[in-house]
Amino acid sequence: MISNTAYTGGGANGGILYNCTVAGNAATNSFGAGGGVSGSTLYNSVVYYNSALSGSNWSGGTMTFCCTMPLLGLGGITNAPLFANLPAGDLRLQSNSPCINSGTNGYAVTATDLDGNPRIIAGNVDIGAYEVQSPLSLIRFSWLWQYGLAINASTDSADADGDGASNWQEWRAGTVPTNALSVFKMLSPSPGMPGVNVSWLSVSGRKYWVERASDLADPAFLTLQSNITATGGTTSYADTNSMGTGRFFYRVGIHP
Repeated sequence: MISNTAYTGGGANGGILYNCTVAGNAATNSFGAGGGVSGSTLYNSVVYYNSALSGSNWSGGTMTFCCTMPLLGLGGITNAPLFANLPAGDLRLQSNSPCINSGTNGYAVTATDLDGNPRIIAGNVDIGAYEVQSPLSLIRFSWLWQYGLAINASTDSADADGDGASNWQEWRAGTVPTNALSVFKMLSPSPGMPGVNVSWLSVSGRKYWVERASDLADPAFLTLQSNITATGGTTSYADTNSMGTGRFFYRVGIHP
């Protein structure tokens, strides 16, 4: 949606938009109108570079994992989307756009983008109407922008803070890639009443699973609990069935 003009909501007035790009539109209403959208519900969409006599890119409505200014809703970003050529009407994304891999797959309702190319390349859907087909990283580009990390072919495997975890691992874990003290690791187990308490450094909102094996030479790990939601910097699980004198080995993983 580009180069439209309306009294309010130059790109859209009401309605539900999935993976849309709304740019270069205008509203003529002088009472807080949204130059791009007004009273609309948007998912994985870009609403940027729209104008209004008295207002901004949007007015009212809700947004989820959208790129706009000012910020509105869950998972949103305010970084400029970096279009290929806005003056020429080319709203495809440049190769370092923060919108790449930064949407949420649950709201990717079509299998192809506006060009007819496949959606959800490299694991995460892009924000906007176009999907970059050969992204330089599997990580959310908005996350890389947040921490000032270079976007290139070696981004995922690089270890920005030297803590032994790659940028990709830090992104999955929710830890800070520029802080060596921000890590995902298990802590020493402690006796429980009964059993064993297994603890690890965690990030609020992340979901974890805990597994146990009795022999690392022929490991057959048994899932003890999944979908454990962290509530703070340390999360624990009480294994009340680890009784007797046998050996027990634990590992903790993060759900996607």
